[in-house]
Order: sequence, then C-alpha cells, then structure tokens
Amino acid sequence: MSLVAAAVCPHPPLLVPEVAAGAADELDDLRAACRAAVAHLANASVDSLIVLGSDTTTLRRDPPFGGTLSPWGVDLAVGDPSGAQLPLSLLIGAWLLPAAGNFQSVAADAAPQECARLGRGLAGEADRVGLLVLGDGTACRTEKAPGYFDPRAEAFDAAVVAALADADAAALAALDPGLAAELLVAGRAPWQVLAGAKDHAMRGAVLYDSAPYGVNYVVATWA
Repeated sequence: MSLVAAAVCPHPPLLVPEVAAGAADELDDLRAACRAAVAHLANASVDSLIVLGSDTTTLRRDPPFGGTLSPWGVDLAVGDPSGAQLPLSLLIGAWLLPAAGNFQSVAADAAPQECARLGRGLAGEADRVGLLVLGDGTACRTEKAPGYFDPRAEAFDAAVVAALADADAAALAALDPGLAAELLVAGRAPWQVLAGAKDHAMRGAVLYDSAPYGVNYVVATWA
C-alpha cells in the first residue's frame, strides 16, 4: 500500500472560466498545466484517488460530492450539488477531477505532525493511491495581492517549488506553519499531508509557477 502518483494544483475560483469571465484568457496556461497534472493521475492506474484540500476542519467527506460556485459570483453547479457544499479547495478539485470519489479536507491550521499522520493514513488506504492536492502559495507577492507585498513571500514560494520539483518530502514537512499563516498560504497543510504520504523515492516535475494576481500558483506532479 503506497502513494504512487500525485498532482498538485492551486484552487482559485478564477480557474473556472465562467467565474473569470472577461479575464478567463489570463489563466489559460494555468488551466493547461492543471489538465496535464490531472491526466498524469489518470494515467497512473491507481486503486484509490483522493482529492485533498484545506478547510476549517480535518474531515473525510461523504457523498454526494459537489456544490455551487455562487459564493464566487456564478451560479454554476460542480459535481452533485445536492449534498453538503464542499469547501473551495475541494470544490475546485471536483471541477478538475469529476470522476473522483474520495474527498478529504485537512484543517488549515493543522500541525505538521498531524498532517504527516494523515498522509500516512491516506497512503495506506489501497495498494496504489493517487492524490490530487489543492493549495495556493503565498498571497503577498505584489502590492495588489490580497495580503499586500511581503518581502518574505518570494523565498517561501521558491522553497515550495524546489521541494515539489525534487519530490522532497522533508523540505515540505519543514515548512513553518506560523510563517505560512502570515503569508496567507492556503497550501501549507495539504502539502505537508502529501509529504507524509510519500514512503519511497519519487520524481517530481513542476508544470507551472507564477503569481499572476499576487498569489503564487504552482502545478506539479510526483511519480
């Protein structure tokens, strides 16, 4: 029982063209990278495919999976909206991967040790496990960013990108939760769950790394 493939994607509502509207073309490269990362998962022949993202609590979600993007300005259904509304991270995951049947949230403030335990548990659920990990980088890369400009943000994002490129679980596990919170990083806890799930040598590849709206978005694959 082991993690055999992972895809890391961000979860901005603007990833959905209907939400982005007139600005939709600006994120075409990001959407293409996300599609490639999801295809990587689809080609991995996994027994269990789990969508993982942050929320206020750590919780395995029950079906039906879905919701609506109406809180972000467009009354667009994603998946099956008849059940409990998925948090944004998992909702974007459901939009990216409609066939997924397992959705797991992790508390945004979960300690690294808790994330590691969750990762080990997820990796042990089947012989071949795949993870779609949703998370944004810092939201402080420019003066117009949600968190304004913070000179520490670029180095933090660079460390995350390097860790994902190298499939370096130790580097992800070492991310500082306090600094991540100050820089409005939505991906810290999910990335540390991914780190905990890795139990053998893997290869990483970064498909996208940019901060088009002052928030760093990274797309990566592990195999």
